[in-house]
Amino acid sequence: MLKKSLLIFAVVVLAFSIMAMAAHLVILEVNDTHGHAWDYSEWHNPNIGGFAAIATIVEQARKEAAANGWDFLFLHAGDVNTGVPESDLLYARPDILALNAMHLDAMAIGNHEFDHPWSILMRQMTWANFPFLSANVVYKGTNETVGKPYIIKGFSDLKVAILGLTTKTTEYIGNPENVKGYDFLSPVKVAKKYVPMLHTIMGKNGIVLALTHLGIFGKGLTAGSKVSNTALVMRNLLTYNKPNDPYGGSVTLAESVRGITAILDGHSHTIVEDPLNVKGTLIIQAGSFSKYVARLDLITKDGKVTDYTYKLIPINLKVYHKDKNGKVTYSYVGKEIKPNEEVKELLAGYKQIGEAKLNEPIGFSKVNFVNDKEQTRMKDTLMGHLITDAVAWKLKDMGIQAVLMNGGGIRTSIAPGTITYRDVLKVLPFGNTVVTIKLKGSDLLKAIEWGAVSHPNDTGARLNPRGLTYKVTPKGVKDILINGKPIDPDKIYTIATNDYMASGGDHYSMLKNGDQYNTNYVLADVVKEYIQHISPIESYPFVPRWTETK
Repeated sequence: MLKKSLLIFAVVVLAFSIMAMAAHLVILEVNDTHGHAWDYSEWHNPNIGGFAAIATIVEQARKEAAANGWDFLFLHAGDVNTGVPESDLLYARPDILALNAMHLDAMAIGNHEFDHPWSILMRQMTWANFPFLSANVVYKGTNETVGKPYIIKGFSDLKVAILGLTTKTTEYIGNPENVKGYDFLSPVKVAKKYVPMLHTIMGKNGIVLALTHLGIFGKGLTAGSKVSNTALVMRNLLTYNKPNDPYGGSVTLAESVRGITAILDGHSHTIVEDPLNVKGTLIIQAGSFSKYVARLDLITKDGKVTDYTYKLIPINLKVYHKDKNGKVTYSYVGKEIKPNEEVKELLAGYKQIGEAKLNEPIGFSKVNFVNDKEQTRMKDTLMGHLITDAVAWKLKDMGIQAVLMNGGGIRTSIAPGTITYRDVLKVLPFGNTVVTIKLKGSDLLKAIEWGAVSHPNDTGARLNPRGLTYKVTPKGVKDILINGKPIDPDKIYTIATNDYMASGGDHYSMLKNGDQYNTNYVLADVVKEYIQHISPIESYPFVPRWTETK
């Protein structure tokens, strides 16, 4: 009898000791991958990113968690669409199937998930073995959410609710035709409803994570900015983001809603170097374009975080070196990551299909859009008109008053005859995206005056505009007009450009002074859609936008 009592006592003690133990949750997050399922190269940074290398990181972390008895989640914070032709042409099917192979737990619905009609979004959801989450996007006039509002993952030592939220700005930055059937509710109001409810469902031993596509915004922060939890950064963010703003980002959410342990964010392409801490809620984001994986380890007890660690893992990013003899070498930022062969093989087949589609006709032209000897670097051209007209057409509902493109980004001609997507990519090979900027007139004038004149050592800066007219003379730039009117230095104008110029490329540093929004529309895709829209092109009259006297 005594032995039996001792045994029961030991079991009870063991049970209580297990209950008292802290839970360890490993979270891997990616966001804003935008079609970058394959590795790719940037200037001085070859063979970076890609889902095959990310799959290796996921596999290693999952095995580590299993060996230690930890809990594990792999999450995507939205915008799987729009960015790489081989993915775009297949509506991100290769990306989604690769995420299936990595056993993704959930994905937030991003604003670029509405780049396609409802039927495509529904098809993407059927391809996925994981849920698309958003609690604040509902079918117009109803309470029915487009995706699942949340999921609850039950581990042996912890319950985790994952609440999906999408930026309300989608209602005006999204394609009007594609978003008209939805209501985009305030993420803050929706979270205030769901977070207490989820805590009630889970009880004491549960935490709420917000998987969001809201963004991190502050003065001077642009797409791809690096931020960390310093006093200066936090003061900027808390000043810029107002509580309860329905159009606010993840900082606004953390300020406004209690009970969220961590916000796993996307949308602004921010590289969070260490978690932002807003009133006890941690905020992370992993840049964009599959360049990073963010890893957040949470130690929790009774639903409270007692400790955490964080790591931003670069996916084969490199440092460029050139010695005095001109020899070029590279070194890895962190460790080299070998690709997962299963995911690599899966994606390789889809790349071949995508490449075949690049040769399919998208239009026909009787007009020769000439850019021989890179004329866009030197003068007003029909090719420059085509590209800036395409951007104005794409953003016709966004109040754009002028379009600015640098001549160096326009690489070749489009000859008369059948036009393929590959032809467009030869003209615009850099993968630039379209950025809108609310810019003060004085800065716009500086941009025009810089881009209007010839730069012998920087010829790529020559401006290809739309909505502007001016005269370049030996004594400077004269008669500058925007839509036929003088530019008011104190007025705010809404312009569009490419992400290279928006970030100060070709010395357009004055554009960084404006309030920027990266639409993530790939410039080449915009031109492709415009050509499809106006094809067959019987004529394209040339009306000069600027003139030059020597």
